[in-house]
Amino acid sequence: MPQMNRDQRNAAWQAAHQWRAHATQTQPSGLMGSLKLLLTWLAFGALMVVGVVLGLVFLLIGWAMMPFVRHKMKKRMEQMRADQAQDIGGDDYAHTQPRSGYQDALEGSYEVKQETPHR
Repeated sequence: MPQMNRDQRNAAWQAAHQWRAHATQTQPSGLMGSLKLLLTWLAFGALMVVGVVLGLVFLLIGWAMMPFVRHKMKKRMEQMRADQAQDIGGDDYAHTQPRSGYQDALEGSYEVKQETPHR
C-alpha cells in the first residue's frame, strides 16, 4: 500500500482528515445541542421565506409598473419625433442663429474667428 502512505503525507489529505475529525467532534450532543440546531434551522428557514416573499412582492410591483413606464416612454418618443420634425421642417432654424460666424455642433456652440495677421 505505497499509494495510501503517499496520500496520507499529502497536505490536502491531512487537512481534509482534520476537518472531518473536527466536524464529528462539533456535532450537537444532548438536548441543548439539538435545540440550538433546531433554532438555527428555523431561523434560516424563516429568513428564506421572508426573502422569497420580498422577491415576489418586488416582482409584482415591477410588473404592475410596466404599463406606466411604457406610456411615459411612448410620450417621450412622440416628443422627440415632434422636435425632430420641427428641426427638419422649415427655415425657423436658420433665423434663430444670431450671426453667420456661429456654428452649432453636438457638443455646443462655437464661433469661427477671423485670423488677424501678426506684426
